[in-house]
Amino acid sequence: MPSSLSRLLSWDEPEGLAARGTLIVLAGRGEHGGVYERFGRRLAFDAYPVRALGDPTADPSVLDEAAKLLADESLPGPKVVVGSDTGARYAVRLAAERTPGIDALILAGLPTGTWVSGSWEAEVEARTACPTHQGRLTNDPAFRRGALDEAPELPELRLDLVRVPVLALHGAADPVSPLDRALIAYAGHPGVRTVTFNGGRHDVLNDALHRTAAATVVLFLERLRLSPELPAIAEGLA
Repeated sequence: MPSSLSRLLSWDEPEGLAARGTLIVLAGRGEHGGVYERFGRRLAFDAYPVRALGDPTADPSVLDEAAKLLADESLPGPKVVVGSDTGARYAVRLAAERTPGIDALILAGLPTGTWVSGSWEAEVEARTACPTHQGRLTNDPAFRRGALDEAPELPELRLDLVRVPVLALHGAADPVSPLDRALIAYAGHPGVRTVTFNGGRHDVLNDALHRTAAATVVLFLERLRLSPELPAIAEGLA
């Protein structure tokens, strides 16, 4: 099996701009780092470099590579681990184990149970309503179809052990991980700030509302740069 380093994808800030932090992405079931190219380019354009890794359920060495990136002093802080689908569970594990270097977590489409698609058409529709991303997944030979139907053994969701700010993003129409179950999982954890997306499906970072999701992430990062208490920057938007 190839090492996670061989699948590391990077997007850097534009020339002439100082980097404002680093995002380390852990992909979900069936995915690879390249699936997050659009997200990576958009965040990097706002001077937040992105390093995208593969699926930890398929290759546990992804977590070792994430730890190396967190310890890399050449990458600017704050350093935020972004986990999508099962990657979100592993992001929580890294923080719960106090892996050095983590300043915050962003959890997208946290899995809360099992789901069976029955067909590729049903899976891609459940993943995203964005036709561009549907096309990318359909034509991506490195993407593993049917992975959402799998129920790999996942780390326990120990949000009670996490001591850094958490931004949770979830689609209100996510059929893979229904919103009500996700909200139950996040309930009782004051360090978690939950944002839901109307009509959003499972791959919320690559869904039809991906621009709004990216903007939500940038606002979270800008607040994090001021303080782990996430002070408000702008108010009054309805």
